[in-house]
Amino acid sequence: MDFLNKWMEGLAKTRKQTFGRIASLFGAADITDETWDELESLLVQTDMGVETTESVVEALRFRVKNEGIFRTSDLQDALREELLLRLDPAPLIRFDAFQPAIVLLVGVNGSGKTTTAAKLGKQFSGAGKKVLLAAADTYRAAAIDQLQVWGERLDIPVIAGQPNADPGAVAYDAVQAALSRKADIVFVDTAGRLHTRFNLMEELKKVYRVVGKALPGAPHATWLVLDATTGQNALPQARAFKEAVKVTGVILAKLDSSARGGMAFAIQRELGLPILYAGLGEKPEDLTRFDREAFVDGLLSKRKTTV
Repeated sequence: MDFLNKWMEGLAKTRKQTFGRIASLFGAADITDETWDELESLLVQTDMGVETTESVVEALRFRVKNEGIFRTSDLQDALREELLLRLDPAPLIRFDAFQPAIVLLVGVNGSGKTTTAAKLGKQFSGAGKKVLLAAADTYRAAAIDQLQVWGERLDIPVIAGQPNADPGAVAYDAVQAALSRKADIVFVDTAGRLHTRFNLMEELKKVYRVVGKALPGAPHATWLVLDATTGQNALPQARAFKEAVKVTGVILAKLDSSARGGMAFAIQRELGLPILYAGLGEKPEDLTRFDREAFVDGLLSKRKTTV
C-alpha cells in the first residue's frame, strides 16, 4: 500500500488539474455526443497529445458500440484499459552481464540529471552493487559540487575533474577507475545541453564514443532524463537526444511537480522508448521504477490511499 500511496500522492497535481475532471464525467448519465467532446478536450489538456487522444476516444467509441455500454459510469474501466494498452511495461533492468556497466544520463539543462544520478546510485548500492558516480558535467562547478555532496551523503565514490575540464576525459577516467576498483556500475552525469545547439550535441557524441573506447561495448545504457513539468515540450528534445546517442530509456523527473502527467503517453507513442523510472518526490527513495498500472490508477484515482 505504501507503493500505491506514493503513486497516488506523486500524481496528485496531474489528477487534480486534468484527470480529476475526467473522473467527474463518469456519473450516472447517458453517453452523448457532448460526453465524447468533453472527454477528448480533457485528454488533450493532460498533454497526452492529439494523436493519442484521438486513438483513445476512437477505441472507446468502438467499445461502446460493440459492448453495449450506455452509461458514462461504465466508461471508466474501459478508459483505464485503453490507457494501459498505450504504455509498455517497464523492462527489467539487469546489468549482470557487464562489469562494470556504464550508464550515461543525458538531457537538457535543469532536467534533474545530477539528482537522478545520485538517486540511482542510492538504489543500486542499496541492492548490493558497487557503484561509482562520474561528474562529467564540467561546465557547472555547482554540478560537480552537488554530485560530490550526494556522494559523501550516500557513501558512493565520485570521479570528478576540474571545472571546464574535458567531459570526455572525466568519463574515460571514471571507466578506468571502475575497472581498477572492480565496480559493478557507473552512472555518468553529463552536461545539460540544448538539443538545438549543434556543437554541444557533437560534444555529447564524443563522450559517448570515448566511453566506448575506454570499454568496448559501453555505454551499456543511455537514459534520457526529462523534466515532466515541461509536458510535450520535451518531445523535440527527446527526439534529438535519441538520434545523437542512442537513448535506450526515459526517466521522468519531477513527475510529482507536474500537472502534465499525460506526457508519458505521448513519449511512448512518439519515441517508442520505455519509461524506466519516475521521480515522485525529493528523497532518494522517491525515484520509483515505472509501473504502468500504478501510474494509470493514480491518474484516475482508482485506488484509495490508506490513513
